[in-house]
Amino acid sequence: MSADPPGEDRMSDPRHASGTEDRPRTMGLAGALAAAETAPPVESLDVVAHMLGQSLGASRVTFLITDFTGTSVVRLGAAGDVKTDEPVRRIKLPGTLYDEVIRTQHPATETVHGTSTVRVVAPVTNRGDAIGLLELFLPSAPDGTAMREIGDTAHALAYIVIANRSYTDVYQWGRRTRPLSLAAEIQHRLLPSSLACEAAQFTVAGALEPADHVGGDTFDYTIDRDTVQLSVTDAMGHDVAASLLATLAVGALRGSRRAGADLAEQALGAHRTMLEHGGQGYVTGQLLRIDLRDGATEFVNAGHPWPLRLRGGKVEQLSVEVDMPFGFRFPHTYRVQRLDLRAGDRLFLLTDGMLEHGAAAMDLENLIVRTADLHPREAARTVIAKVVAANNGHLRDDATIMCLDWHGVRHSRRNADTGADLASASQPDHWSGNHRA
Repeated sequence: MSADPPGEDRMSDPRHASGTEDRPRTMGLAGALAAAETAPPVESLDVVAHMLGQSLGASRVTFLITDFTGTSVVRLGAAGDVKTDEPVRRIKLPGTLYDEVIRTQHPATETVHGTSTVRVVAPVTNRGDAIGLLELFLPSAPDGTAMREIGDTAHALAYIVIANRSYTDVYQWGRRTRPLSLAAEIQHRLLPSSLACEAAQFTVAGALEPADHVGGDTFDYTIDRDTVQLSVTDAMGHDVAASLLATLAVGALRGSRRAGADLAEQALGAHRTMLEHGGQGYVTGQLLRIDLRDGATEFVNAGHPWPLRLRGGKVEQLSVEVDMPFGFRFPHTYRVQRLDLRAGDRLFLLTDGMLEHGAAAMDLENLIVRTADLHPREAARTVIAKVVAANNGHLRDDATIMCLDWHGVRHSRRNADTGADLASASQPDHWSGNHRA
């Protein structure tokens, strides 16, 4: 995505999209979405960038997409552009203005050293999923109106990426700073399209770091009208064999879940699928279902490590009953249990790769306490990064974690601008101080 104008005959030229000749078009959420709709999916971001550049007199406007690890960004429209042949350049986040904006979810400005040019970086985020960043270089400091226009455009870009990424590989390409093996490709396709989600009652985020030889970890979540459901699975073995087992497990769980099966039926369905199609393979897993009306929880643990709960500054292992993995050829059933989850709690579901080898010496509980003030997205990424570092950058097994903040059932709406929870009509007005979207 670049502010450089596209070719004269291309649909992405905003003069053709707006029906004007040279007059800059005022941006905004509706304007950005309308302009993007007129362009081919691969050029939609270019159109919006060009329009914003014209509107604000920017010398350059670009979109940076976060990579799969969440530790770096890649500039789309410059890196790998057919006109420049510039190779993919990974920009590591730690210590940068990009990192500050992603963590705080607030736009930031700075003056380019030795010039009067002002650099503006704004978050491109939808419901807590940090998709990327919008970066502009302006001739002078933007006023409040310009900052609102930038913010509206960044918000629109999140929807544009979500709407168009199913039509093109450009966004998948941008998230890859190294080639994926076949096993890793399969694994990534099993993950939810958004790795984080904010709702009034909860915020959830997942992070996965594959081993040098992919170990078959996955995580998933879905929100229905009255429930949120989470799952974490870990297939035995490595590489393609593990990814194929993971595909069977995730496919079975999603299929039965979408057919309206309860948690016990979902677990049994995954178990039968592994018995019928998984050979001698098995998959461990955790299934969690929370009722958004009364906060009641249902939980199945199929051979997984115990969940960790952060409450009042203290971390506790929830010593639930552990049943056999899916596919174990041994007569057994799956018990649906309750988890004690209260408003203000933070819950972690994790795979054994978070606890083994170099990570075994890491004080995970202390790290969870120290990251308590972070958004679940940032907390999950921070914990994963520490596990990778504890293993000197080379994992023997996949490391996966899901972080759930439970806000409670008294809220049913959230403010799209701030991410804060709005009290339901039956409750007094209240702001929860939740994380920004």
